[in-house]
Amino acid sequence: MPGFTVAIVGRPNVGKSTLFNRLLEQRKAIVDDMSGVTRDRQYGTADWNGKNFNVIDTGGFVAKSEDVFEREIRKQVHIALDEADLLLFVCDTVTGITDQDDEMADIMRRSKKPVLLVVNKVDNAERALDATEFYSLGFEKTFFLSSISGSGTGELLDEVTSHIPEETEEDQEKGEEIPKFIIIGQPNAGKSTLLNAMIGEERTIVSDIAGTTRDTIHTHYKQFGKEFMLIDTAGLRKKKNVHEDLEFYSVIRAIRAMDEADVCLIVIDAAQGMTAQDVNIFSLATRKGKGVVLLINKWDLVEKETNTARDYEKAIKQKIAPFTDVPVIFISATEKQRIFQGMEKALEVYDNRQRRVATSKLNEIMLKEIERFQPPMTRGHAVKIKFVQQIPTVVPSFAFFANYPDAIKDSYKNFLENKIRSHFNFSGVPVRIFFRKK
Repeated sequence: MPGFTVAIVGRPNVGKSTLFNRLLEQRKAIVDDMSGVTRDRQYGTADWNGKNFNVIDTGGFVAKSEDVFEREIRKQVHIALDEADLLLFVCDTVTGITDQDDEMADIMRRSKKPVLLVVNKVDNAERALDATEFYSLGFEKTFFLSSISGSGTGELLDEVTSHIPEETEEDQEKGEEIPKFIIIGQPNAGKSTLLNAMIGEERTIVSDIAGTTRDTIHTHYKQFGKEFMLIDTAGLRKKKNVHEDLEFYSVIRAIRAMDEADVCLIVIDAAQGMTAQDVNIFSLATRKGKGVVLLINKWDLVEKETNTARDYEKAIKQKIAPFTDVPVIFISATEKQRIFQGMEKALEVYDNRQRRVATSKLNEIMLKEIERFQPPMTRGHAVKIKFVQQIPTVVPSFAFFANYPDAIKDSYKNFLENKIRSHFNFSGVPVRIFFRKK
């Protein structure tokens, strides 16, 4: 099932972004800021009591001035209503109920989605009393909290996660049946052309699964002696009024569809290069533990010299560092150049993501590497790593057992990851490393 998505909506300056950061950072869900993002972070993954969900902040998309409410904010709210599973409607107890709040509340009440009213900036007894006026908006679930201090966010998160369905064993088995690849990327990068080139040339469709309500198209393939599902997010520009909101739509759609996929085929327009938004998509895919293949499309239109492809790939890997063990394929969807090579690579990455390394082999190889280059001393003590094993998780993860696990620095963690990658093929797949007390 696609990931559960929560959208934070409300007029400007009520503290949406502060709440967004609180929901994500309090649970340490974001490992790092996505590099190259020019505006506030707009989306991330939160985790509470073992349940994960996507959080989207509509705040960063709204121009600063209040008078754009009629046009811009209403558009954002409608998109969020269409796409999210649950809405957090944020108001501000300091200003009280404004006309904009009333108007937005009216839109919310007509929605079929669950809405939780969040009254923000309630950080003392006097404000708690003032906040009671918001009950008049008529929402069944109302939460008083302070995003800055975090008070009250626990109850809100308990309520949010109560709406997330438990994943059954049947769901898990279903999910493992067939590899799922998502074609993802910015508008006009050539996602639809790529899908059509593949379908048109090979006629490999076994069945069309009706597009989901969110216009992502699921296409069932039989190819290279394997079956796989292709999820195309290109249908998103058919909605009305999406000229300015194309990026916002594509972000929400991509996040939801990405949760379903095993491998992300990120299509990049060769003329544009790897933009901040592409880096965004890449960061999100890796944080969600998905396999990644980068497809540089429209390569036939690029003027080439001897080392053009090599230099281009080098420039891309600088932008996505430190995770650079990622296949880069130069394709032309219109000319059908190397598009099937891209699919073969995606199947390889899928296999790499499933790879399990025997504990005996892992210890035999990795303990020798550790012996050659030992972790730095801590407070006069030698750090000893005695044992390593792969943890049974969807994303390849390894636990190293040490006498001082907390003393091991990130630089040594990167060394271990690089050694794992050099001995075992995890190309295109994020690898997680943990240190535990032996």
